[in-house]
Formats: sequence, structure tokens, C-alpha cells
Amino acid sequence: IKAKIPAGISEGQTIRLTGKGEAGLHGSESGDVYISLRVEPDPVFKRSGDDILSNLEINFSQAALGDKIAVQTLDGEVKLKIPAGIQSGKVFRLGDKGVPHLESRGRGDHLVTVNVVTPTHLSRKQKELLEELAQE
Repeated sequence: IKAKIPAGISEGQTIRLTGKGEAGLHGSESGDVYISLRVEPDPVFKRSGDDILSNLEINFSQAALGDKIAVQTLDGEVKLKIPAGIQSGKVFRLGDKGVPHLESRGRGDHLVTVNVVTPTHLSRKQKELLEELAQE
């Protein structure tokens, strides 16, 4: 039996295939088949309703100076403009880049949380540059 799984379906929802079940008694219509769905988690994206959640790690200089960074979405790569002076934890909303709404038109959003990564090992030159910056 083939079943069409609609875009936007969620974990635990059920699809009914009318007339695809057991044959009815004494020549009556066949019954229905009910399929309960499990949605396998994605290693990159997390889902919250019709929204997609992801994290983006940037370095200190990108956070301080700003940058344009490629972000992977369900539809492919898009460029995200990171403003200068961004703080860790800032969330960007990419409209209509989430999961399609199941019984209506449109899509959810893709929410990208920016995390500023602090280096754990610095070269001597990097330490000197940061010390100079701190004195400014």
C-alpha cells in the first residue's frame, strides 16, 4: 500500500487510508487503514510546531565587526547579515523558511540563534592583540 504523507505532518498524527483495510463481511466495503506517524529527528534542525530552530556559531571578530554568513535552511543556503556588536543569544527570524502548515497555506519560520564562541587557546600574537584592544 502506498500512502501520501503530507508536508508539515507532526509526530503522532494519524493518516487514514479509506477502503485499504480488511475486506468487509459478506461482500461489504473494505475497512480503513490507520497509519500513526513517527517523525525522525534531524541532526541539524530542531522543530517547534511549524518553526525550525537552529544555532549559528560565530567568532569574536564576527560578533564585534559584523559579517554575512551562510545559513543552511530547509530550502538551501541563505545569507544572514550579522550586525556589528551582536550579543550571544540573539535570535534571527527567517520568515516562511520553516515547515509548511498542514491544513492551510504558508509556512512557519526558521529561527536562528547566534552563539559567540570564545576561543580557548590563543597564540601569543592573538593574546597581544586582545590585550591592546582591552587597553583601548
